[in-house]
Amino acid sequence: MSAPTDKPLHQPHTPKISEREARQVAEAAREQDWRKPSFAKELFLGRFRLDLIHPHPMPTGEAARRGEEFLSKLRRFCETEIDGARIEREARIPDEVINGLRELGALGMKIEPKYGGLGLTQVYYNKALALVGSANPAIGALLSAHQSIGVPQPLKQFGTEEQKQRFLPRLARSDISAFLLTEPDVGSDPARLATTAVPDGDDYVLDGVKLWTTNGVVADLLVVMARVPKSEGHKGGITAFVVEADSEGITVENRNAFMGLRGLENGVTRFHQVRVPAENRIGPEGAGLKIALTTLNTGRLSLPAMCVGAGKWCLKIAREWSAAREQWGKPVARHEAVGAKISFIAATTFALEAVVDLASQMADEDRNDIRIEAALAKLYGSEMGCLMADELVQIRGGRGFETAESLAARGERAVPAEQLLRDLRINRIFEGSTEIMHLLIAREAVDAHLAVAGDIIDPDKPMSAKARAGANAAAFYARWLPKLVTGPGQLPRTYAEFHPAGHQDLSTHLRYVERSSRKLARSTFYAMSRWQGRMETKQGFLGRIVDIGAELFAMSAACVRADMLRASDDHGREAYQLADAFCSQARIRVEELFTRLWSNTDDLDRKVVDGVLSGTYSWLEEGVIDASGEGPWIADATPGPTVKENVHRPIR
Repeated sequence: MSAPTDKPLHQPHTPKISEREARQVAEAAREQDWRKPSFAKELFLGRFRLDLIHPHPMPTGEAARRGEEFLSKLRRFCETEIDGARIEREARIPDEVINGLRELGALGMKIEPKYGGLGLTQVYYNKALALVGSANPAIGALLSAHQSIGVPQPLKQFGTEEQKQRFLPRLARSDISAFLLTEPDVGSDPARLATTAVPDGDDYVLDGVKLWTTNGVVADLLVVMARVPKSEGHKGGITAFVVEADSEGITVENRNAFMGLRGLENGVTRFHQVRVPAENRIGPEGAGLKIALTTLNTGRLSLPAMCVGAGKWCLKIAREWSAAREQWGKPVARHEAVGAKISFIAATTFALEAVVDLASQMADEDRNDIRIEAALAKLYGSEMGCLMADELVQIRGGRGFETAESLAARGERAVPAEQLLRDLRINRIFEGSTEIMHLLIAREAVDAHLAVAGDIIDPDKPMSAKARAGANAAAFYARWLPKLVTGPGQLPRTYAEFHPAGHQDLSTHLRYVERSSRKLARSTFYAMSRWQGRMETKQGFLGRIVDIGAELFAMSAACVRADMLRASDDHGREAYQLADAFCSQARIRVEELFTRLWSNTDDLDRKVVDGVLSGTYSWLEEGVIDASGEGPWIADATPGPTVKENVHRPIR
C-alpha cells in the first residue's frame, strides 16, 4: 500500500498561536470571580462544607408537578412513537418523531413560558433527557444540543430582551438550533479559531468552516463563534452570533457518520461571505468564548443525565439476564465474578443519579457556584457510563457483542448492549474530552493558590510583583496549612446523623471524605511547592487530583441522597445499602489514586513518547497493513465558496 500523501498540519489561514498565547486566551475567557460558595471548590481546598449540600435541596411543589406531568407525556410518546431499532437501522431520526417532539413542547423544555416554552427546572430537564435518551441516545443528543448548548441557553443568559422576543418563541415551538465552535484544525484550543466575522456597515460578514456541528444538518438557527478582527471602533476577538441556517452563503457540505449515535444530524458547515446583522450578535465583541464556557456550566449536566439513564437500563438488563442465564448449576449473577460487575453497575448508577440531581438542584436554586460540580458530573458520568456499558457487554458474553437485530433474527430478545457501548463512547469526548476536563477542573481547583502566589511563578512579572506575591502567599499559607492537619473526620461521632438505627453506617464514609479532602489539598500544595511553574505540565498528576475530587464529590452526593430518601421514606434502607456499597468501592479507587500521585510512570512515559515521535520505535510498526485510506490528516478548511452540494435538510 502506498504511503498516504499528507498536507501540512496547520493550514495557511489558521492563526499561528504560541502555547503561552493560547493559555492567555483560555484564561481570559474563564470566570475570574467566585461570588457564590462552591462545595467542590472547598473540597479541593481541604474544607468539607457538608452544609452546602445537606439537607439535600428539593424542587418546589409546583416545579415537581409540572415536571412530572411532562415526564408522563414524554414517556407515553417514547413508548409508542420512538422505534430505536429503526433509527439505528436507517441512521436517521424519522421526521414524524421530531415533529411529535415539537408538538409535545420538548424543544422548549428549558425556555420560559412567557416565550412559549415549558420552563422546566434543570432537574426535570435532565430527567427528560435520561428518559428520551434511553429510548434512543441520538434523540437525547438532538434535544441536548438544541437546548443545553444551542441558541436558547446563551440567549437566556446573555441575550437582549429584543433577541429573546425574536428567537425564543421559534426555538420553543418549531426551530432546531446548533452550536458551532469546533473547526477542522481547532478543537479545545479556541485561540486558533480561524472563522472570521468582518464588520461591514450594520452587518458582519462570516467566512470559515465549522466541523462536527451537531444538529447542523437539520438546524434552523445557529449560534456561531467567529473571530472579529480588531479595527477602529471594534474591540474584536471571538464573538457569538445567532445566524439563520438558510442564509445565503451557508453550505452543509457533509453529514458525518460515527461509530455510535447513528441518527445524529452532525455535519460540516461552510460560511462564505455570509451577512449577519449586528443585532444578531450575542453580547459584546470578544465575549464569545466566555459566553460559550458559561453556557456549558449547566449545559454539561445533560450528558451525565443521559449516562444515568444508560446506567438504569444496564442495571435492568443485567438483573433480568443474569437471573435467567444459568451456568454450572446456578444463575450467573450468583457467581462472584459476575456479581461484582452487577454490584458496580447498581452502586454507580445510584451515585451518578445522586451527583446529577444534586448539581441540577443546586443550579435551579442558584445559591452556589456549580461550575466545578457540573464539570465533575460530566467527567465522572461519561467515564462511569462507558464502564457500566462495557461491564454489561461482558455480563451478556457473546450476546453482548451481537447486535440486537441479529439476536432477534435468531429468536432471542433484541438487547442493544453493543449499541449502547458505541453510543456512550462519544461522551468522553463531547463538550470537553476527559483530558481537557481534567485540565479545566484542575485550573479551578488551584485557583486559590494562583490568586495568592501566581505572580511568583509568572516569568513576565517584575521582582517587585514577585515580592508582593511572596508576602501574600506566606500570609495565606500560614493561615491555611494548619487547618489541613486535623479536622472533624478524625472524630468518631462526627456526622452521626448518617448512621440511623437499622441502617448502614454512612458516617464513616463522610469522615473519610473529610480526611481525604484535607489530604488532597496537602498533596496539591506539595506539588505546587515542588514544581512551581512546571505544575501546568504535570497533566498526569493534575488528572489524578481531579479524579480523587470527583470520587469524593460522588461519595458525598450519594450519602446525602440516601439520607434524603430515608427522611422521605422512599426506599431509604435500600438507598443506604447502595450508598454504602458505592462509597466502599470508591474508597478503594481513591486510595489507588493517592498512591499514583507520587508512584507512577509519568517521567518514563514522556521518554517513550519522545522516542515514538522521533521514530526511534518505528520498527515496532512493521508486519501490519495500514488499512486507512489516503488523504490529509486534517481537511483543508481554507475559506472560500463551496464546491459541494448543500445537504442541509430542515425538518418541516
